[in-house]
Amino acid sequence: MAVRAFGRRPRAAPTGPRGAPAAPGAPVVETALPAPAAEAPRAMPLPARRVAGTDPAIAEVVARVHPIVVQSLDMGRIAGLDNEALATQLLGFLESPEAGVPELSPLDRQRVVTQLVHDIKGLGPIEPLLLDPDISDILVNGVHSVYVERRGRLEAVDVHFRDARHLLHIAQRIAGWIGRRVDESSPMVDARLPDGSRVNIIIPPLALDGAAISIRRFVMRGTSLAEMAERAVMSQAMAEAFRIGVRARLNILISGGTGAGKTTFMNALSREIPDGERLITIEDAAELQLQQPHVIRLETRTMSAEGTGQVTMRDLLVNTLRMRPDRIIVGEVRGGEAQEMLQAMNTGHPGSMCTLHANNPRDALIRLENMLMSASGDIPLPALRRQIAGSIDLVVQLARLRSGHRCVTSVTNVVGIENDIVTTEEMWRYRPADGGHRFECSGRQPSWMGPVEALGLRDALLAALGADPRIGEHEG
Repeated sequence: MAVRAFGRRPRAAPTGPRGAPAAPGAPVVETALPAPAAEAPRAMPLPARRVAGTDPAIAEVVARVHPIVVQSLDMGRIAGLDNEALATQLLGFLESPEAGVPELSPLDRQRVVTQLVHDIKGLGPIEPLLLDPDISDILVNGVHSVYVERRGRLEAVDVHFRDARHLLHIAQRIAGWIGRRVDESSPMVDARLPDGSRVNIIIPPLALDGAAISIRRFVMRGTSLAEMAERAVMSQAMAEAFRIGVRARLNILISGGTGAGKTTFMNALSREIPDGERLITIEDAAELQLQQPHVIRLETRTMSAEGTGQVTMRDLLVNTLRMRPDRIIVGEVRGGEAQEMLQAMNTGHPGSMCTLHANNPRDALIRLENMLMSASGDIPLPALRRQIAGSIDLVVQLARLRSGHRCVTSVTNVVGIENDIVTTEEMWRYRPADGGHRFECSGRQPSWMGPVEALGLRDALLAALGADPRIGEHEG
């Protein structure tokens, strides 16, 4: 493509960073924005929605130039450069005869440089997707199949890898960043990226259609209960009841499916914890964003390739009990650590929280019961149920609706034990309504009024219980 394809003539050569002369023949980036000339050579990433549909001609140039760059430039030296410095070198290299690049417009040349920088220093074609704040999940299903989740809904994007080798190289780079390896002897990796995003990689021969990469974005977003109420995740009355429950040091179990917003909700709850308490978080992949000054963050460790060094959630929970926590917050309970978690809740650590995968509050308690049975098979079932009833005060169920909207669908009070059965009572319930939804309340006083009264918050809780419509009022 000719340089004048976009109707502009090249300007005089600008000065490079810090006033140094630009590389010979380096193109001028035409911008109407008030950006300093020193940043002209930077390979600025384009928005994901524009980069996702990459021009095949640009992709062809990148595929042809990439191996030449690898062979011609000192990759050891390039590894120590930041993206801006690397882009500057690549712009100069593309102008040289050695690169063999056809004449391109400044915009197309900048796109080539941007993709080369992503291939050399980043995650290749999916790097621009990480810059889109609306994307919460990136799902690579093979060379030519990439999906993202935007605002709770999956959609395909026009992102492609050059071939299976290119995709495998990106997967191995991700694993290398986190000190892991992925190959035929170790074809699965589940870990956390440096920015906090969770990543899962599985490659052939286990993945039949090529390497599969699943990235769950970590978004630094200080969501509060008030903001969630404004977005109709819950009602204002429910938000007030949750604030009171956290201050009264209730033990809260947050239940929901994958992507229902459990971690986000727990982050919002944690903002109501007073600053004077010592908090310890335990997670498989650190996602919690507690704002308090006295927080200890712990993370599990998987087994090494030699089969050693594994540290489980249960190991961390046992150790946490020796660290003098006021509250323990567990990212997700899925195994034998449930026993230590309930014991901590019932023996001096009230106000603790944890999440669990389940479809409804009753299933959450049954799943918790099954975890306890698998962890301690010699304890009678009635004793396990009494432990659950004595430890959990509130079960909050979240769900992602078909529209992609996430909201609280049930708030359940754990009343106690009756005839060796854990009895519960629903306090709030989600109900669809014309053009949206509403939250209906039972209006009954929960079983944990004692600690609420001790804080002098009885009237505030009763006001919250009476603010929403009653359950059953609008039936029929």
